[in-house]
Amino acid sequence: MKVLQAMAGAEYGGAEAFFTRLAIALRRAGLDQRVVIRADKNRAALLEAAGVMPLQLPFGGMLDWRTPLALKREIKAFKPDIVLTWMNRATSKCPKGDFVHAGRLGGYYDLKYYRSCDHLIGNTEDIVEYLVSNGWPEGRAHYLPNFVSEERSAPHPRSKFFTPDRAPLLLAMGRMHENKAFDILLQALARVPNAYLWLAGDGPLKKDLEAMAEKLAVKSRVRFLGWREDTAALFAACDLFICPSRHEPLGNVVVEAWAQGVPVIATDSLGPGTLIKHMENGILTPVDDAPTMARAIKHVLADEGLSDHIARAGRAAYEKNFTESAVIEKYMDFFKRITA
Repeated sequence: MKVLQAMAGAEYGGAEAFFTRLAIALRRAGLDQRVVIRADKNRAALLEAAGVMPLQLPFGGMLDWRTPLALKREIKAFKPDIVLTWMNRATSKCPKGDFVHAGRLGGYYDLKYYRSCDHLIGNTEDIVEYLVSNGWPEGRAHYLPNFVSEERSAPHPRSKFFTPDRAPLLLAMGRMHENKAFDILLQALARVPNAYLWLAGDGPLKKDLEAMAEKLAVKSRVRFLGWREDTAALFAACDLFICPSRHEPLGNVVVEAWAQGVPVIATDSLGPGTLIKHMENGILTPVDDAPTMARAIKHVLADEGLSDHIARAGRAAYEKNFTESAVIEKYMDFFKRITA
């Protein structure tokens, strides 16, 4: 079986990171694949280091005629049984041909970009329900979850980020965008004396968040870390992971925390609200509710038994559903079914 994957994603993002992990894992599983990406030297280097040699194309806007032609040539040369395109742009630029076309969605995207697909993949059951409710045939809508790395690391030295060793340490990560609600997390932090926050990520709201931290008088307890590749070391250093999102279709970061054995507090947005069983494998708080989030943080930090319980249950949920081997088995079975 031959599969060609095409991804035209941004430099950073959860879908882009999972695409890279999946391509590398499928190579380890022995799949004959070709990979086409939007030109990105860092992503290309990660893939090449693992033995996956990507074709890099512009994947530009409407006037980009080179990408569709080059993609068509690559498909003609490779003769894949399946072309798997990721998100809107790569899917819209995929030519028709003698292959099964599967589109992979990581959110509630406009289905106008996917009408040429034979099958659609949602990485949450709720996205699959969205597809079907919007007219996509149920038999051609498939749930395939993400997996995350469980690679462990020594804790990142707190001293490098001027953080006291005995201070309660919270960790959050993601793009600094309104959807991620890091403003609510800063407001909650203001109600949790002595706790420190490491915030890994970047984005358009970074300056606004820095200004808010100063206004709330928590700037001395917040460390803006930028995008990080050493996330395992950050998880190992923290006491609690927080996902404050207003809109979070999946919640990869929740699964990452579970894999690292870190207790999680998250808002009851779509993805985390589906993943987490409240008080069992995590704590859920209402969206946009800083006071309740602050109370939850204080409660988990003060109750070591609860913290240990939700961390262990989260790890168990990860081992059951989100390991590399479990998800790769699902993908390989999916490829066989749609080409049978």
